[in-house]
Amino acid sequence: MRILHRYLAREIYASTAFVFAALLSLFAFFDLIHELGDLGKGNYRLPQIMGFVALNLPGHVYELFPIAALIGTLFALAQLSAHSEFTVMRVSGLSTQRFALSLMQTGMVFVLLTLLFGELITPGAERMAEQLRLKATSSVVAQEFRSGLWLKDDRSFVNVREILPDTTLLGVKIFQYDSGYHLKMVSYSDRGHYETEGRWLLEDVTQTHFEGDRTTVEKLPQLAWKSVLNPDILSVLLVVPEQMSAWNLYQYVVHLRENKQKTIRYEIALWSKLAYPFATLVMMIFALPFAYHQTRSGGIGGKIFLGIMVGLSFHLLNRVFAHLGLLNDWPPLFSASFPAIAFLSIALGMIWWMERR
Repeated sequence: MRILHRYLAREIYASTAFVFAALLSLFAFFDLIHELGDLGKGNYRLPQIMGFVALNLPGHVYELFPIAALIGTLFALAQLSAHSEFTVMRVSGLSTQRFALSLMQTGMVFVLLTLLFGELITPGAERMAEQLRLKATSSVVAQEFRSGLWLKDDRSFVNVREILPDTTLLGVKIFQYDSGYHLKMVSYSDRGHYETEGRWLLEDVTQTHFEGDRTTVEKLPQLAWKSVLNPDILSVLLVVPEQMSAWNLYQYVVHLRENKQKTIRYEIALWSKLAYPFATLVMMIFALPFAYHQTRSGGIGGKIFLGIMVGLSFHLLNRVFAHLGLLNDWPPLFSASFPAIAFLSIALGMIWWMERR
């Protein structure tokens, strides 16, 4: 059985690699067409556009893993079925359960690669892509309101006018309150740089102290500001939650909870990060029932088209449930895992039905 397993794994890996090459080429082309609309904006030239497109590829790899694994497995199984190799495997004593187990063992490589891209490669590449684009187009990272970005940090409320791609803060206002939430001091700084371990260095600082009925103003060339904010937390402004690493999402969820802010969007993204790699296994199991159909029952092209439709349906259902969970305050774990559980249930039901025929 080891020989059969190695042969099956080799066929699936080859087919999936071919599918990845086709899909990534297509998505890179779409990205290129989209970015050409900003050609000439600031210093955004063709080399910068090509760099941006290349840095976006790891994100596409991560997103496409379940779809590519499904189509690659369908193609490999369709080829085995077309050449009667699947029938020979069945006659040789390879049961459906052992075939499914072999698919799962093969898919564990995809699970590890999905984790690798999702946790280590994609977040950094996406951040570099956004920094490259923002620097080239001279854009500001984020301004949630006309007055800039607002953050809550313990007993302080922080207003940042602009955040540069290197997370340098421009126009920082810090409103500090006492335990009774009476305004104690307002600090304004032209620029702030992150140093280390929760410490920022603010430049050209003006502090206004409120003491009873009197106020005093103090000007400082520099001021060390301790805060729970750090570049990892501020990176949510450069990379959307779905493209952050699970560890950074966890840190940000903890930060929001400590400041009694709503966390459901980031919790859904966190659970999706943990569940998404295993969706690849679900997609590969979903392909198994179609191996029972001979080529004359639909053709390889028909199965590939079916794989694309199923993969897109899964991707769409993932997005829909994330938004529904956010709107309806559903448990984050349910919102993140239901699509995979639903498709796994359908796949197991199809396998059971094929076995009963």
